[in-house]
Amino acid sequence: MSTEKDERPPSRDEIHRRAIRRWENEGGAVSGSLHEVPDGAKHATVVGKIGDAEAGNIRVRLIAIENILVALLADAADDRLALIREMAEFISPRPGTTPHRLTIEAARNMLAIVERAEHYRRIRE
Repeated sequence: MSTEKDERPPSRDEIHRRAIRRWENEGGAVSGSLHEVPDGAKHATVVGKIGDAEAGNIRVRLIAIENILVALLADAADDRLALIREMAEFISPRPGTTPHRLTIEAARNMLAIVERAEHYRRIRE
């Protein structure tokens, strides 16, 4: 009989393969696609550092997505903006927990996006 202590955590490759499989199945991706990772594949993708060009491209896309989100939220119902504020508060460190810099920054960014959306809402009225 095996207990939780006896079970070994999945390997990094297994975690990566599961994440890719979930990602590929989102949005109605069909089974048998060219990007499907076979169960027996040891190294389906190569993980490494990205170059300056790729990093720059990611930054540009992120800025574009953030601005699209601000535009969409400018027309969102007030309860949607309140929900985002609640989530930002939820991911912020609570007393007795170890604060994580990236989570704190994410919460700040969420609130900043809501504030920008409210700004655009006001100037459009």
